[in-house]
Amino acid sequence: MITRLGTLLVRHMGAFSTQSSEIPGDSPDGNKTAEDARNFTRSLEEMGPTFIKFGQLLSTRRDLLPAVYTDELSRLQDDVEVVPVEQIRARIEESLGAPVNAMFSEFDDVPIAAASLAQVHRGVTKSGRDVVVKVLRPGVRDRVRNDLDSLAGLADFVDHNTPVGPRLGAARMLAQFRRSMADELDYRKEAANLRLFADLAEDERDLVVPTPIDDYSTDDVLTLELMPGKKITDVGKIELLDVDGPALAGSLFHFMLKAMLVDGILHADPHPGNLFLTPDHRIAILDVGMVVRLPARVRTSLVKLLVAIGDADGEAAAMVLAGMGHPLEDYDAAAFRDSVTHLVSSTLAMGPDLQAGTVLMELARLSGEHGLRPPAEMTMVGKALLNLDQATQHLDPGFTPIEAIRANVSTILRAGFSPSAGQTLLSGLEGKEFIERLPRRANRILDSLAEGELSFNINAVDEDRLHMVLHQVANRLSVALILAAITVAAALLMVADVGPRLLGYPALGAIFFLIAAIGGLVMVVGILFEDRPPVRRVKRRDRRRKLYDDAPVD
Repeated sequence: MITRLGTLLVRHMGAFSTQSSEIPGDSPDGNKTAEDARNFTRSLEEMGPTFIKFGQLLSTRRDLLPAVYTDELSRLQDDVEVVPVEQIRARIEESLGAPVNAMFSEFDDVPIAAASLAQVHRGVTKSGRDVVVKVLRPGVRDRVRNDLDSLAGLADFVDHNTPVGPRLGAARMLAQFRRSMADELDYRKEAANLRLFADLAEDERDLVVPTPIDDYSTDDVLTLELMPGKKITDVGKIELLDVDGPALAGSLFHFMLKAMLVDGILHADPHPGNLFLTPDHRIAILDVGMVVRLPARVRTSLVKLLVAIGDADGEAAAMVLAGMGHPLEDYDAAAFRDSVTHLVSSTLAMGPDLQAGTVLMELARLSGEHGLRPPAEMTMVGKALLNLDQATQHLDPGFTPIEAIRANVSTILRAGFSPSAGQTLLSGLEGKEFIERLPRRANRILDSLAEGELSFNINAVDEDRLHMVLHQVANRLSVALILAAITVAAALLMVADVGPRLLGYPALGAIFFLIAAIGGLVMVVGILFEDRPPVRRVKRRDRRRKLYDDAPVD
């Protein structure tokens, strides 16, 4: 499997360094690129559930891949065989500790959905409650664990031995992917996410979240109330006449935006398949297995970025992005600022055609092109908004995300300035500690200043590395001087023409010349081969330091 994946990545390595054209439809070889993207997507589908999910993660990285690749990857579907119902029943009974017939008065043996990680069946509890039962496929955890172990070695190789390694950050991306997969394979976390979203949507009359049934749920099995209805994008125009589409679109967008920027909860996969329109004309939010917690610093930056986009302030947007991202060696700040300004200033003219997710994904692409690696959270927010745009545009074709962002900015900012009880307590404790220690520290500084003992330690130079280099240079100079002396002595012996002869030349002079030549050759070989690994190690160390110095701390 790892060999096949390595071959696949090598074959498509050029796509990871290709810059997208700003002209729609413009590509050096559009048909070939589209076919390559389809082949790449099909290969990931054939490799199983882990790689399908990994492809879905790659679909958010428009800073790494051309749009034709990310569009194909976003359409990745699970094409799997149905697990025999006998195995599903056995897994339910093993996990819940009771026979299926003892827990359910009805259990449909034909699944209503079958994906790479789970299979879903309808049922009715003994109390008469209509439910859906989501069951983890047998053996999927072991398969995912083995696949992730294989990916770890490949990610380290890509980071350190390929030209796209610094841009890709494969090891860091894999760490994020590993956390995401661990959450999706534990249904206790999805049940907790359902309860969390239900609490957040408690005051939203147009939204509903299914309730998990704890007594029928474990880490392998998730049972929740059945939500009747159909996918939002499957609702026809005639049916929409009976629905207040603009109100639903506004409520959905406001809720997702507030959950993301105020509460720090991101539904990372709000595609239309996870949003149902119920018979009572509400939107049901389903499948919250992919939920990301956004740190406060990221939320603050996103608020600034969205406000800048709403005001068409490209300069401000570029400054926010530069502060959020990680600059690589080829980062061009001036060119990046110009490109962002041009993109943002042209967005408002698009009106309803403008999609907030598209703008964020385009900003991520520009970041990658100009040597600025955007934070993973930004690409995930962009992808989530891109999926959300599909639902809101279907409900209300005239819905403008930027106008919705403007309408909600005051609420977002007010909530953002309201600290939680925990933050208030921590700030109070830190203030108390600061006040208690301030007099003592001030006295120590003043005493040291009065006695002439105040000093500052500034580590501006890596002393260990400098000493190593100077020591190496001194050794090389010493050896070079000795070899030069031997060469001069050999030349003098040749001129003196004394002693025995070797092949017609004074033997002692010839031997000295040979020693000097061998010594010089050894020195050259040492310079060429011994110095390169330390240089590479230093570069790798500096690269790792850059990668992890800006790692998000929740």
